[in-house]
Formats: sequence, C-alpha cells, structure tokens
Amino acid sequence: MPTVLLATDAEYVYEEMDGALASDELVVYRVHAGVDVVPAIKEIQPDLVIVDLQIGNMGGMAVCMDIRLDEDVDRLPITAVLMLLDRAADVFLAKRSRADGWLIKPLDAFRIRKAVDVLLSGYSYYEGVDEAADLAHGEIVEA
Repeated sequence: MPTVLLATDAEYVYEEMDGALASDELVVYRVHAGVDVVPAIKEIQPDLVIVDLQIGNMGGMAVCMDIRLDEDVDRLPITAVLMLLDRAADVFLAKRSRADGWLIKPLDAFRIRKAVDVLLSGYSYYEGVDEAADLAHGEIVEA
C-alpha cells in the first residue's frame, strides 16, 4: 500500500488533501513543519512527499532541496516530491528545487489525485508549463 507524507501547517490545505486522498488504498501521514520532513522520511519511508510551498520557517523549496541533498549523499532513499505552489510564478522555485511535480493552487480533488497517481507510477507531473517547450528541452521525462 503506497504511503504519502504531507507537509503543511495550513488546515485548509490539509483538508483539501485529506478529502482527495482519503481511501483504503493509500496511507497519509502529516507533519506541520518543514524541519520535520527529513526525519519523517527516515522513519516511515514514504513513496511520495507532498510539500506546501508556504510552511513555517522552512518552506517547501528549502524542504525539497534538503531532501535532494540528502539523497545525493545516500542519507535518504530516492523519494518523489510534489510541491503545492501558490501561483504560476512559483514554478521557477519548484524547478530549481528539483521537485518531481507540482500543482498550482487553488487545488481540487481531481487534480490532486491525478498528480499523486502519476507520481506514484514513477512519472513526473508538471502544471503551469508549456509542455511542448519543456519537452524540447528534456524537462518532462519518465522518472
């Protein structure tokens, strides 16, 4: 059964994600602070980490970069990361932090579920980019 770790301190984000992901086929854990993500990954080894861009004093970009740095030196298993962005302009931040996918708020259950399913299948999921231009540059690839 796939395991998801959700990192957000916003109740409305949690409620959206919980409503979209609630099922007997998925286990969802939650942390409220960015600094708790890496220790939680080490403890539960999730298949997917979902990170809100705006969380406390360590935001989603810093969390994603922290995950990638630890993966690069074999301190963490390779884990897919989905970032929840506040606006289309934040796509730049998600790309720079090497996220495997992102969704742009406002969220809805259909898009959340689609992104999670795609990432759990080993692919990337990007929203708010020109796919033709990015494919030409090799940015959307099979994971």
